[in-house]
Amino acid sequence: MASRPSRFVSVYDLAFASPSVNSLFFFLLNFTGDITQKGYEKKRTKLLAPYIIHTPGTKTFFFQDIHTEAVQAALAKHKEEKMALPMPTKRRSTYVQSPIETRTPPDSSSGSDDETSQVRRQSSVVAPPPQVHPNLQSPDSWINRTVQGSSTSSSASSTLSHGEKYCHCVYKPQFVCDCMFVLPLPLSNFILLVGVPVNSRVSTKIQQLLNTLKRPKRPPLSEFFTDDAEEIVEVPQPDPNTPKPEGRQIIPVKGEPLGVVSNWPPALQAALARWGATQGKSPALTALDITGKPLYTLTYGKLWSRSVKLAYTLLNKLGTKNEQILKPGDRVALVYPNSDPGMFWVAFYGCLLAEVIPVPIEVPLSRKDAGISQVGFLLGSCGVGLALTSEICLKGLPKTPTGEIMQFKGWPRLKWVVTDSKYLTKPSKDWQPHIPTANTDPAYIEYKASKDGTVVGVAVSKVAMLTHCQALTQACNYCEGETLVNVLDFKKDMGLWHGVLTAVMNRIHTISVPYAVMKACPLSWVQRVHVNKARVALVKCRDLHWAMMAHRDQRDTSLASLRMLVVADGANPWSVSSCDAFLNVFQSHGLKPEVICPCATSPEAMTVAIRRPGVPGAPLPARAILSMGGLSHGVIRVNTEDKNSALTVQDVGHVMPGALMCIVRPDGPPQLCKTDEIGEIIVNSRAGGNMYYGLPGVTKNTFEVIPVNANGVPIGEIPFVRSGLLGFVGPGSLIFVVGKIEGLLMVSGRRHNADDLVATALAVEPVKTVYRGRIAVFSITVFYDERVVIVAEQRPDASEEDSFQWMSRVLQAIDSIHQVGLYCLALVPANTLPKTPLGGIHISDTKQFFLDGNLHPCNILMCPHTCVTNLPKPRQKQPVGVGPASVMVGNLVAGKRIAQAAGRDLGMIDDQDLYLTEALHWRAQTDPDHVLFVLLNAKGVAVSTATCVQLHKRAEKIAAALTEKGSINTGENVVLLYPPGIDLIAAFYGCLYAGCVPVNVRPPHPQNLAATLPTVRMIIDVSKAACILTTQHLMRTLRSKEAAASVNIKTWPTIIDTDDLPRRRPPQIYKPPTAEMIAYLDFSVSTTGMLTGVKISHAAVSALCRSIKLQCELYSSRQIAICLDPYCGLGFVLWCLASVYSGHQSILIPPFELESCLSLWLSTLSQYRIRDTFCSYSVMELCTKGLGTQTELLKARGVNLSCVRSCVVIAEERPRLALTHSFSKLFKDIGLSSRAVSTAFGSRVNLAICMQGTTGPDPCTVYVDMKSLRHDRVRLVERGAPQSLPLMESGKILPGVRVIIVNPETRGPLGDSHLGEIWVNSPHSASGYYTIYGEESLQANHFNTKLSFGDPQTLWARTGYLGFVKRTELLDASGDRHDALFVVGSLDETLELRGLRYHPIDIETSVSRAHRSIAESAVFTWTNLLVVVSELCGSEQDALDLVPLITNVVLEEHHLIVGVVVIVDPGVIPINSRGEKQRMHLRDSFLADQLDPIYVAYNM
Repeated sequence: MASRPSRFVSVYDLAFASPSVNSLFFFLLNFTGDITQKGYEKKRTKLLAPYIIHTPGTKTFFFQDIHTEAVQAALAKHKEEKMALPMPTKRRSTYVQSPIETRTPPDSSSGSDDETSQVRRQSSVVAPPPQVHPNLQSPDSWINRTVQGSSTSSSASSTLSHGEKYCHCVYKPQFVCDCMFVLPLPLSNFILLVGVPVNSRVSTKIQQLLNTLKRPKRPPLSEFFTDDAEEIVEVPQPDPNTPKPEGRQIIPVKGEPLGVVSNWPPALQAALARWGATQGKSPALTALDITGKPLYTLTYGKLWSRSVKLAYTLLNKLGTKNEQILKPGDRVALVYPNSDPGMFWVAFYGCLLAEVIPVPIEVPLSRKDAGISQVGFLLGSCGVGLALTSEICLKGLPKTPTGEIMQFKGWPRLKWVVTDSKYLTKPSKDWQPHIPTANTDPAYIEYKASKDGTVVGVAVSKVAMLTHCQALTQACNYCEGETLVNVLDFKKDMGLWHGVLTAVMNRIHTISVPYAVMKACPLSWVQRVHVNKARVALVKCRDLHWAMMAHRDQRDTSLASLRMLVVADGANPWSVSSCDAFLNVFQSHGLKPEVICPCATSPEAMTVAIRRPGVPGAPLPARAILSMGGLSHGVIRVNTEDKNSALTVQDVGHVMPGALMCIVRPDGPPQLCKTDEIGEIIVNSRAGGNMYYGLPGVTKNTFEVIPVNANGVPIGEIPFVRSGLLGFVGPGSLIFVVGKIEGLLMVSGRRHNADDLVATALAVEPVKTVYRGRIAVFSITVFYDERVVIVAEQRPDASEEDSFQWMSRVLQAIDSIHQVGLYCLALVPANTLPKTPLGGIHISDTKQFFLDGNLHPCNILMCPHTCVTNLPKPRQKQPVGVGPASVMVGNLVAGKRIAQAAGRDLGMIDDQDLYLTEALHWRAQTDPDHVLFVLLNAKGVAVSTATCVQLHKRAEKIAAALTEKGSINTGENVVLLYPPGIDLIAAFYGCLYAGCVPVNVRPPHPQNLAATLPTVRMIIDVSKAACILTTQHLMRTLRSKEAAASVNIKTWPTIIDTDDLPRRRPPQIYKPPTAEMIAYLDFSVSTTGMLTGVKISHAAVSALCRSIKLQCELYSSRQIAICLDPYCGLGFVLWCLASVYSGHQSILIPPFELESCLSLWLSTLSQYRIRDTFCSYSVMELCTKGLGTQTELLKARGVNLSCVRSCVVIAEERPRLALTHSFSKLFKDIGLSSRAVSTAFGSRVNLAICMQGTTGPDPCTVYVDMKSLRHDRVRLVERGAPQSLPLMESGKILPGVRVIIVNPETRGPLGDSHLGEIWVNSPHSASGYYTIYGEESLQANHFNTKLSFGDPQTLWARTGYLGFVKRTELLDASGDRHDALFVVGSLDETLELRGLRYHPIDIETSVSRAHRSIAESAVFTWTNLLVVVSELCGSEQDALDLVPLITNVVLEEHHLIVGVVVIVDPGVIPINSRGEKQRMHLRDSFLADQLDPIYVAYNM
């Protein structure tokens, strides 16, 4: 001991820790003797007094409460925190649970066949709720408001503090959405004028969340990832304070020799034959009914005779006379319920006698049983074709309508055989079963469910089965004729080994207590011990717990007869508290301390160790109080500092007789551990499993392990079997187990045991909130690490606040005690988690439900901010040290061309083409009857047409009215307020004829005036319009009472109704003195919520129309179809201007007509044989979603799109590749060419930059690395590469247009395939912003800017969009290599997070893929928190499923932590007429609490 470093304290030093610890251990471990309960309590109190600190009102805790006390102490640390965690916001309907009487609540201590943590706590911790900061509103008030008030937001919270008159609208129809956003300001002057109400519920809660996140975070365990700008590379940083093992290498531990007893049988069947012949009337098995009373007793004589009959029947009577269905060595499934042990015993021994291999499985109850398909995998891998069952069980199996047994998912086809006595054939007198000496052939196969849910079969040989029985007999000192009470499952594990196999070998009388009896009468097993004077009992911790809970009912029971109480899950670290508590209660009933015998088992290694029954009066074995911090690093350290993070473990006795045991490292090669190191227990013994049947590959890694030393050299040639248990060897070669490999959670390189976390959660006063036995803990892999998830079943009567407080306290307790952050804590309604056959939780199915979004929680708390500590460090933007000239020279040296591209030459523009008014006048004279426009209604009928002369005359009437009625002067602005149609076109040309400047405005929506009319008013005010041209109907709307509620209707400018104007002609058609004069103003609301108007000159109009004419080859003989909103941008140009310039016929389809007839647009294309058509993304999406499944119907109606040569989507955004591809694929069946669909691109400064023409190469697609994009770089990758983003070319650059890619900060040109701002030079660029402020500097900055280097003379317009140019291998019309322009996204929309640039569409695309119920999503930021709003298209019970999935996918794919997840109804996310999301408007509505969300989750 002297040579060991002083700072290291091993488990061997436990007994010598200190005088006080010695005294305490002396009492706790050696306190025995004959004493009354009262005297015992008195003496205990006296001895413990010096070591217990008493505080008023605090309970004195005994040994079994040590962990509960630790949890209470940990929570007490959080008492003083003045921080309120924001409670989730729920719509009331989301959490109104179904009536309690319609459910069967699970038993509060519902049992489990392999999860035993539910019995680890006797008392609960009542921790005070966290106090609320006085300045923050308490979550309580929000709960009351949510429950008592209506589901809509309160009227108070809709008051806007700065911009009251600019109200918000509720967006339902997609085509009525260009509504109010903010006051018109230029791009660089963006100011949010919509105020956030001071009393807003949402913003208060976000403030609470921010305050919570400001708390000092536990330092990250290691910075896993460093950002090298191209890749995220894993670079582990070792912590110098990590405890490391320092002991010597462990020496294998050997069990005592397995004795040879003369009367031990040569095979287990021989023992049955012996007792059947010589002790025929001796009881073998007593089964109990549901009340706990004996139902029947099976004697050894009956067991033998029935087993022989079954063996004979199986071998000789199943097929025809000449056909033998079963042969020795075949596998047979045993399907018997837990309540019928007798039939199982007969079937099992009948199979052994017939030399077929039994495979016991659970009774399938339905096709939806947890893990049912995995059982099918087991049966398939074992080659099972026959199943034995009882008549009652067969009748209870699910049937098809024809009465046949249902074919279960994944199961092979089975032949079912009933084994009741009346169906068995008595063998002839000369037939005897063949009983060979035990050999290495498989005797039976025991199923085992692994961590991932896979069910495999562990084959046990005949000699291993016999040797195991002999070893158990020696270790447990079984005697012939003893009585044994078995509460365990008799089909597997300890219940089978002790209660069925070893019992028969020793002629023991087994009393089997089924699980159903335990639920009805928890004391039934104690009563059976008392009545039958049983010597041995086989139980789990849950049975001890249940008996304690019910012991007051029976005071006269005696457990004095017990010499051995085998605790099957005594290897569980927390079983010590259950054993101590049970002893504390039942010691007065005759229970002796030395009879409690924990053991450690696994399906592969079978019994690993068991504590031998003690001698009365002998001292009990010592216990280890270990540091959880040390355990998490895999080393043994006695806990000397923080008593809150201590783990007390009891030994599980010594190694089994005849066995050899080692401890090896659980991961990597099986290297021997050091003496102070935790590792996996491996065993070499004849009494163990042999293989996973039918799975030779997996078998080798588990059943043929050769340990190696520190140098990697094997220590011998003996193969060991992995037990799956984690533990160490203590003093006196006692074995200690601290967990299972299956329950191991590896988080940030540290090990945590799932059972430990369950115990801590249960210590936090679970009684009011959750069920004790219904908690699942597992880990999921998110962003390069395991994340801990806890799921529990919530009691129906638990209030929302109680649940939330319990969850927040569990977070605190686990963080304090285990030093690990929880990723997610979910509460689900009672009885909804998948169950194992004996009532436990099916962990792997629960995990799969969670990952698939099928868990349907009623409460959820995500804590990614707390536990995700391995994010890359935020990028620090370095000052630009390299000038633009150096960049350009560098590109030239590297052989990279400057990233610029140009369309073909526009050619000379004739004087008569300069003005559209002259073009229309000319057409009216030369070709008066040529039809320029055809307007269709929802039925596809032409409701209005306009020839050249008709349009000219209508324009003249309007021009005359403006001069006479409106007294309008030349150059004044006139607002056009029309629905989509020909009236709008006539009014536009009427304004030009009169010399006015038209301002096209979307009319207000009649059903939503409060939201849409203020936008109209704002544009009228900003443009200083002198007059409004509109229809009669809209004029009445503007002057209605409803309008007066939103705006001041008395201050409208002059309103002229153009429906019935007299036939007048203006004195003259106005001709501008110069082509640079303004032709019209184009107002539009951007996706960032900004209203901007740009000035379009007559020269720009002519150049733009000529450019489109050349690109699309538009002539008088051509027809095009337009399904666009005609209010701004390129949509307005195509609707109103292009036909007059080029002379082609435009078929106009108002998009709102598609709402009543989805197929209108496609039917029109087919009917008119249209070659070129233009639409918006919203139209394309409407057709894709609404008609995608009706292609056969469209084909039957004769719709054929083979005529379509070009279908161009008009947009000011990155091409939506997924939507265009879906549209092409869906309508390929009705003739649409895959090459037809393309996109156009324009911006505020230039309405049309790109458009796919009739000539030139098809649009090309590239794949870029998303990580590089976040760093403002382009790295091209292959298709399918991880983190790749497909980008489609935005159409061909229009004639007369030049683009260049520029660094937006240095204003220097960039090289090919570099990301930068797109600048454009073109004769049709806008002249500038139309504002009431007249900021010349801004005009120069955006419309007339120059490069800082390279070509300082050319004037460029800044589009505000990021993109890049790539020279492709394709050739354009002139034979040169084609330069493709790729648009990435708007600069104003990008999110700056962690020093990186994110495009909202990328995050939204990931979110939409996360779950089938997400219809649409939008993201924005608020005080550096990422907020995700998702529309739920499924049931409201799916709402909370989306929260973890959204958080996961954003973290995985974008390395961002979502701060708030908002689930809303479909249609809530505002979308404008171009199909663009209005994210800033959504942000304002959210902060003003106007969304009426289904659920709002605040991630911690």
